[in-house]
Amino acid sequence: MTDTQIVQAYADAWTQSIEAVSELVAPLTEGEWNRPTECPGWSVRDVVSHVIAMETELLGDPRPIHTLPRDLRHVVDEFTRYCEVPVDKRRCHTGPEMTAELEYTVIRRARALRDTRYGPTDEVRWPMGPYARDIPYHQLLRARVFDVWTHEQDLRRALRTPGGLDSAAAGVTRDYLVEMLPKAVAKLAGAPAGTTVVFDVSGAQEFMRTVRVDEHGRGSVDEQVPLAPAVRLTLDWETFARLACGRIAPAAAGVKVEGDEALARRILDNFAVTP
Repeated sequence: MTDTQIVQAYADAWTQSIEAVSELVAPLTEGEWNRPTECPGWSVRDVVSHVIAMETELLGDPRPIHTLPRDLRHVVDEFTRYCEVPVDKRRCHTGPEMTAELEYTVIRRARALRDTRYGPTDEVRWPMGPYARDIPYHQLLRARVFDVWTHEQDLRRALRTPGGLDSAAAGVTRDYLVEMLPKAVAKLAGAPAGTTVVFDVSGAQEFMRTVRVDEHGRGSVDEQVPLAPAVRLTLDWETFARLACGRIAPAAAGVKVEGDEALARRILDNFAVTP
């Protein structure tokens, strides 16, 4: 695909996923908005608040001026504080207020995506608090697809409404997370030079990838599978995504481990590679 086609594919995947979020929360009772999700410290309302906050910030809306309570245990650093401010600000909002704001935000962002003057490689600001930086426009869109789909899955599990594991946004997320595997293996888990680690993932986004650590300790990923890797991790797609996004503890994930168990445990303990 051309760069322009890739941007359109990301915009379409974002649209499909955020509209799925709208459909999930539209019929909720007030009590259902308070259901906890796997996203640490956040309820259904909080997850939707975060999605709204990120999209409105991209639209240029000012961030709210708000002082956080001191007893929020999941706020542990500047990044989580950055994310928490617009979320805590909306904790008093009713279900109808939330759905109305979400629907209006989707309309505004969809219009902005249609009317954008940015080219695929134009530098744009990625508003991520202490992680904020300028990145190419196509990377910003991909990051938003990943974030919205991940939170769509948070909501689906909390509301017991499975789905979306085979969507276009899920495919974008798969590629996004696969690119982070070398970081988990080589940098965070400290796999030694010459190590090969195979990830055998089944389900709606089935794939098999090998991470190889070179003589300089740098990791890379490819599709060639060695006969005797140092570690082979076998798991399903949903578990892979939950682990990579810090939604489930490795001990509870049900991953089949073959090979060097000590290295495998280090990899799984450092598998959450998203901020």
